[in-house]
Amino acid sequence: MPSASLDLSRRGFRNADAAAAHLADLGDVDLELIDQIASVASPDSAISSLAAIARSMGADALRAKLAEPELRSRLLVVLGTSEAMGDFLARHPEHLDELAADQLDLRRREADAMRAELAEATNATELRVTYYRQLLCTIARDLNAYSTFRETSSELSDLAVATLEAALGIARSEDDDADLVRLAVIAMGKTGGHELNYISDVDVIFVHEVVEGADDQKALRAATRLASATMRICSEHTSEGVIWEVDANLRPEGNQGPLTRTVASHVAYYERWATTWEFQALLKARFAAGDADLGQQYLAAVQPMVWEASTRENFVSDTRAMRRRVIDHIPAAHRERQLKLGSGGLRDVEFAVQLLQLVHGRADESLRSPTTLDALEALTEGGYVGRRDGSALEEAYEFLRTLEHRIQLYRLKRSHIVPDDEEDLSRLGRSMGYRGQPAANLVSEWQSHRRIVRRLHEKLFYQPLLEAVAALPTEGLRLSPEAARERLVALGFRDPKGALAHLEAMTSGVSRRKAIQRALLPAMLAWFSESPDPDAGLLAFRSISESLGESHWYLRKLRDEGEGAEQLARLLSSSRYAADLMVRNPDAVALLGDDTELVPRDLERIHTEMELGAKRHANDAKAAVRAIRRIRRRELSRIAMSDVLGRLDIVDVGHALSAVNAATIGAALSAAIREVETERGEMPTRMAVVLMGRLGGREAGYGSDADVMFVHQPLPGAEEKAASTAATAVATKLREMLSVAGEDPPLEIDAELRPEGRNGPLVRTFASYEAYYAKWSAVWEAQALLRASPVIGDPDLCARFRALIDPLRYPEGGLDEAGVREIRRIKARVESERLPRGANPTTHLKLGRGGIADVEWTVQLLQLRHGHDVPGLRTTDTLDALHAAAGAGLVEADDAAILEEAWRLVSRIRNGVVLLRGKPAESMVEQAAERAGLAHLLGYRQDESERMVDDYLRTTRQARAVIERVFWGEQAATPDP
Repeated sequence: MPSASLDLSRRGFRNADAAAAHLADLGDVDLELIDQIASVASPDSAISSLAAIARSMGADALRAKLAEPELRSRLLVVLGTSEAMGDFLARHPEHLDELAADQLDLRRREADAMRAELAEATNATELRVTYYRQLLCTIARDLNAYSTFRETSSELSDLAVATLEAALGIARSEDDDADLVRLAVIAMGKTGGHELNYISDVDVIFVHEVVEGADDQKALRAATRLASATMRICSEHTSEGVIWEVDANLRPEGNQGPLTRTVASHVAYYERWATTWEFQALLKARFAAGDADLGQQYLAAVQPMVWEASTRENFVSDTRAMRRRVIDHIPAAHRERQLKLGSGGLRDVEFAVQLLQLVHGRADESLRSPTTLDALEALTEGGYVGRRDGSALEEAYEFLRTLEHRIQLYRLKRSHIVPDDEEDLSRLGRSMGYRGQPAANLVSEWQSHRRIVRRLHEKLFYQPLLEAVAALPTEGLRLSPEAARERLVALGFRDPKGALAHLEAMTSGVSRRKAIQRALLPAMLAWFSESPDPDAGLLAFRSISESLGESHWYLRKLRDEGEGAEQLARLLSSSRYAADLMVRNPDAVALLGDDTELVPRDLERIHTEMELGAKRHANDAKAAVRAIRRIRRRELSRIAMSDVLGRLDIVDVGHALSAVNAATIGAALSAAIREVETERGEMPTRMAVVLMGRLGGREAGYGSDADVMFVHQPLPGAEEKAASTAATAVATKLREMLSVAGEDPPLEIDAELRPEGRNGPLVRTFASYEAYYAKWSAVWEAQALLRASPVIGDPDLCARFRALIDPLRYPEGGLDEAGVREIRRIKARVESERLPRGANPTTHLKLGRGGIADVEWTVQLLQLRHGHDVPGLRTTDTLDALHAAAGAGLVEADDAAILEEAWRLVSRIRNGVVLLRGKPAESMVEQAAERAGLAHLLGYRQDESERMVDDYLRTTRQARAVIERVFWGEQAATPDP
């Protein structure tokens, strides 16, 4: 026995001792049989199954059967691939004869013959035995290469349909009211498409009609019983196992709807309620069992609707949402090994083929096959898919489906997961013909086909569009302009005629630039179509390409750096603000694809670069300010790019935008001083700019003005009037420089928060501020000073101004009750008077309930009351002050978290609207397309725009409840010691 075990190990048996014991059960066998067993996919499974069959029918009888060479060869291949069929033959060894040379029909079985044999079964057990006997023959033909993959899948589909017919017959024989109703079973999914797996749910829809003269309700109950019984007979577990599950969830309303409906009820549902995916599912519908006339009546009623699905308004969003739902339901652990649903898997092929059918099948009836490979061939012949691509895709699909079959055959279990166990992979590899290094070679070819399928989407959808508009060799492509327009509409383009014109302009010609663009555009179009506004993305890409197309680095960068090209496509089709900046300054494209280039620069670095740029034009103020604004535009591009690509938190965005604007004001101040000095002589005064509002709080948004105050201090001996005149000239020049229209975005300087507002002087001396605040300062001004940040201009003057205002904004002893009442009175007035007419107070982003102003006023009231005693409150940043208030016990931690969530979300939405539209808006967007675009920018899926709105309303509602207590209520809290 030890030597025998060693010999078996060398022959490839994993468990040599068990194999030796099984050989003993077989009795006297020759070495030729052992070598044949050792050559199959799983020698251990084959020898184990042979031993079980021998115990069932007798070793002598089995050896007699194995004496027939063809039966033995076929049997061993089956047993080495399918442990489950070994179990069946051990229970029913009489069916070994099915594999004999004179019994096994080497041609595909006809559907009518299957129906006839299965119809003889009188109960569920007999049906299972007959089903598995038929399945044994199908498996033997498949594994012994007597049938192709397509023939095997079609035969499995016909076997399923015949089984449904037999099960319905058994059900009718057991129901006394069966004659009251006509019932048809419609095959869906892979069964309907003649492409079923060995083990798969069999998707069906039931349709019935009441027999004339029968009671409607009684007939409906009978139809429901017959449908339920048919499902049960196929699905229930018996001593002969289970056939497969019957799934009726593709019916109208899914598992919430009635199990069976009349034709009229189906039609009414599809006309009024059905979503796009339901029409996509109907593409594979065919009659399976029951009343054939009724089945054809159903198909004639619903199938025309399938070919109008691509004209539905929500076609694109529905189809994308369905594919995303499939991906989202893949467990993370299986994502890379999912043969069916994962990236580069079977569903990618099927989904793309079906989408092309829905788009073009409306006008071309040759594309309407329910079978994936037949449809792909028709798409190729019709010129909708290139011949080379169609052939490669067909090969990949057949490989993946064959691998799926081999995985399922082993235990006849429903599975689409490629195993990671080395022995399992080796068994699968050998079953598919790999002899040397079967596991490694199988995985290598699988990954190769996955890569081919991953490129499927852009190849199938976008390359033919280019062939339709460019003078290129067509490889058999004949996509007409009308078909190209239909495809663009289906992919989300609202102006297909304009899109085709852009494509033609970018691809027609023989220059190197045109050739590179032809290579780039399939991928770019794919990325554009995944964003809310592919038309805008394509237009912006054309504009940038025409500006930079001859630049040596531009197209090379996009061609060779996939990440940069994808980022560009996402930016151009998601954000008009970012796209406008890049169209004005195409060189910003160079920032993409490099993580370090997308990190916003700090204030000091930007200010230094702006100062140096301006000084190079010291004698030309206009040129100097153009240099400053050009740098600002680049930095705004950097921030917007990083933000749209999801790399910045809302606080980071505020800090970055504030740094850019502060640096811009600082550099412009220097340039304005130089120009005034050129005109008037040396400045008689020192100047500083106090940043206010969101800019002072380092919370600037994309649409924010720059709130500032100007302060100056005459030099010793200088005449005050002359100093004030010079300072005013500088401030006026600075505002003009930054607000003038041009290629670079303007920066509006708003000085209305100064003492006396627009009625007061634009610039005051430090002494004037000091006198004013000592005598006239109101509570609202102390509140405004909470955001004051004197950081631009003369450092000493900035420091003196900060020392001047700190006692005002952080008063000793805190704000008194009269001051608290005044703050609340002003806030009430703001809510009643400043909200624009017609604005919805629940959706106004700044002044609405629970919005930005609500949170900021609440935090500012806490700063005014407790800033003197709590150092952490002495900050211009809203969230820093809120965290300090929570840390000091001035507000509950949970309440602080609610306020922070509201501030963050509403600020993100406010910025997102600017990014989306390219211009500010104060309220939540209303149009469905804009909500989808905003949701996309905020990280929601495009079909989750209502969820975004719900989150906004919930968050602001919760924040308003906190504000009612903390801002409007009596506060007894005192800071923790």
